Amino acid sequence: MTFHSGDERCVGRLYRPDRPADPALVVMTGGLVGASAFGLDRYAERLAAAGYAVFHFDVRHAGDSDGEPRNLLSPARQRADWEAALAGLRGRGDVPTDRIVLWGTDLSGGAVLDVAADDPRIEAVVSQTPILSGRAFLRARGIGFLARGTLAGVRDRVQSSLIGAHTVPVVDDGSSDDGNLALVATPSAYRGYRDLVGDGEWENETPARSILSLARHTGGEDRDRLACPVLFLGGERDDVVPVEEVEAAAEDVADATLVRLPVGHFGLYDGDGFEQAVGHGLAFLGAVVDD
Repeated sequence: MTFHSGDERCVGRLYRPDRPADPALVVMTGGLVGASAFGLDRYAERLAAAGYAVFHFDVRHAGDSDGEPRNLLSPARQRADWEAALAGLRGRGDVPTDRIVLWGTDLSGGAVLDVAADDPRIEAVVSQTPILSGRAFLRARGIGFLARGTLAGVRDRVQSSLIGAHTVPVVDDGSSDDGNLALVATPSAYRGYRDLVGDGEWENETPARSILSLARHTGGEDRDRLACPVLFLGGERDDVVPVEEVEAAAEDVADATLVRLPVGHFGLYDGDGFEQAVGHGLAFLGAVVDD
């Protein structure tokens, strides 16, 4: 299924359960950079098997969706993509939209909180290892990173219309002199990304202006109006999104449930960590969404 966000086409996959005939609808997409199928396709399959319809889409610049340059990271555009996805779904006659749940991970884990705060029709939210502020996420890398990243972002903006994008790595794989400018440089990151991608095609690079977009993103302006129940999922050994940050976010939401799982950031996509995360998600949905 497709929908338009701005002037560009976004692509998603609709999972339909065998029953019930009028299921709740879970809308989900992925994390920092890359196709949303990286790790979340298994969640969609399990949710559909449990009786939920799932619309699982790629944001612009990633996966099967349009948008150039590829792998551009823009929190503002991602939020607009969420809103466009909901508008597109509600404009169809063949998808149930009376009970919608938003499920986001990493940067989308923060975006779904803001989207739901502006949309009182959202029934519930699952926020998995959320990046709540791009600025805070980058600040954790230190002043030196911010200074070099800002220069790289300005260079990208200047040269992109002339000779193409100036890119930096998404994760530090140790093979590039620009590794110290990677958006994520924690010990688990590169192996975790490679495990998620598997044999799929993925370029470990993003236009450097993504750093500028993240640095402007603070998030949270609307969350004091968030009225629906929210499930937060965090990993106690997460070195990308510390669980303490997830816990602090949960404390700011009126109707929040926090689950701390004994895994790292990428442990939520496979093995026991995945089983625990999807199990808690299903239990939450059963309690707050199902009749």
